[in-house]
Amino acid sequence: MPDQDFDRDAYLERIGLRSGYDPTLETLRAVISAHCAAIPFENIDVLLGRPPQLDLASLQKKLVHEKRGGYCFEQNLLLRAALRALGFSATGLIARVVRGGPADAPRVACHMVVRVELPEGSFLVDAGFGNLTPTAPLAMRPTFEQETPHELMRLQPVGSELVLQAKIGDDWESQWRLCSHVPVDPDYEVANWFTATHPQSVFVNNMIVARPGPRGERHTFLNGRVTVYRADGTAERHQLADDASIADALRVRFGLALRAEDLRSALEVLARNGRRGAEHPAFA
Repeated sequence: MPDQDFDRDAYLERIGLRSGYDPTLETLRAVISAHCAAIPFENIDVLLGRPPQLDLASLQKKLVHEKRGGYCFEQNLLLRAALRALGFSATGLIARVVRGGPADAPRVACHMVVRVELPEGSFLVDAGFGNLTPTAPLAMRPTFEQETPHELMRLQPVGSELVLQAKIGDDWESQWRLCSHVPVDPDYEVANWFTATHPQSVFVNNMIVARPGPRGERHTFLNGRVTVYRADGTAERHQLADDASIADALRVRFGLALRAEDLRSALEVLARNGRRGAEHPAFA
């Protein structure tokens, strides 16, 4: 579905912005901040055995009109279309998730990001990296430490590629490594299928929801536990007692409009697979 079929006004209403923006760096910052705050990261469909549909009509229906969230391919394909509709030059790129490992780890290319060209230079935007989604555009300036509303971030050279690093406490932790080639959209379909169906995928076996907060904190839901990661490096964790508490947290804390039958089915999958209340090293 071509980007000209994108409903710009509905998207801007979804993220709480008005129309009439010019394609400037200031606008880009406003869009990224608003998108990340309004559209939560979540993988409910994947957990339920429903690989996400990546055509633009399906993305708008789910993330805009039904007020659901999504993971990287959904979030960033929607974002790319929105930026193009706002007059930006936006190109999809692909990256290798190296979180929890060395920057040069040989990982599958299964994460989407977007490059935006501006008079000030090239910027990377990424609305779909879960509980460490960058909440501001990142200038493609290697080694340059960049402020965001949340973590300090930088892009470090690794051979011909760039790795995104976030400063967590006193340490720089690698997140994803940008591939040097420009993909075509069918590459996203293949990577999406792998991510949504491989039995070892974190998204197939866990229920994950994430949303950045307004004061530098980040909220993460994992298999029934809510964690608030604060800007000072501390974390506060709460195991939710029952299904009603989970439904309330998803609605209020994460802004996730989820059908009751989908939530019930997702929690049944977790219980059946022994994952309810389970932890994962990516969300320690």
